[in-house]
Amino acid sequence: MRYDLVIFDNDGVLVDSEPISNRLLAGYLTELGHPTSYEESLRDYMGAAMHRVHDLVEERTGQRLPDDFDDVFHARVFAAFERELKPVAGAVDVLERLVADGVPYCVASSGSHARIRTGHRATGLDEWFEEQWVFSSEDVGRGKPAPDLFLYAAEQMGVAPERCVVVEDSPLGVRAAVSAGMDVYGFTAMTPAERLSGAGQLFGDMRELPDLLV
Repeated sequence: MRYDLVIFDNDGVLVDSEPISNRLLAGYLTELGHPTSYEESLRDYMGAAMHRVHDLVEERTGQRLPDDFDDVFHARVFAAFERELKPVAGAVDVLERLVADGVPYCVASSGSHARIRTGHRATGLDEWFEEQWVFSSEDVGRGKPAPDLFLYAAEQMGVAPERCVVVEDSPLGVRAAVSAGMDVYGFTAMTPAERLSGAGQLFGDMRELPDLLV
C-alpha cells in the first residue's frame, strides 16, 4: 500500500455510533432548554470534542451547560452502546486486510479514551487495537479541526505526516487531516459528499477502502 500508516477516526468510521450519540445529545440539550434536532446535532457536533458543545451553546445562548453535563451524557451514551452499538459494516474486513498486508494502523478520535474503549468492547473491535494504537483528543490541547491529534498520533506511531492517510467522516476531521499535511479519505455513509469536499478520495462503503489505498 502507498501509505506507512492508516489513521482511523472512530465514531462513524469504525463503530456505528453517530446515530446513537447524536440522538442522545440532541435529546439531552433539548431537555436542558436548548432545543436541538438530531439533524442539527449531526451538523454542529459530529466529529467534534465535547468542548465544542459547551462552546457553541454558550456562544449562542449566553448560558453555560451544567458542570456534570459530560458525565451525564457519557453515562447515557455508554449504556446505549452496550445495548445497540455495532461495528461499521466492512470495518473488520478492512482491519483484516491491513493486518494481512502488514500495514500499521491506529485510531485518533475526538471522543475520550473511555468512550473509544467502551465502543470497541461492545463491538468486539478491542481485539484489533493495542492500547498504544488508541489516541484521543484528551491526549492533546486542541481537538479537531486543529491538526494536533493527528500529528500526535503520527509522532507516537513513528511515521511522518506525509506518509499517513486519515479515514474520516466529518468535515471537522477532514479539516484537521488536511491541516496536518496528511492525505484524507472521506467516508460518505452518513455525511453528504459535498461536506467532505476537502478529502482527496470519497467512498461510501468501507469495503472499498483497501483497494483505494493501493
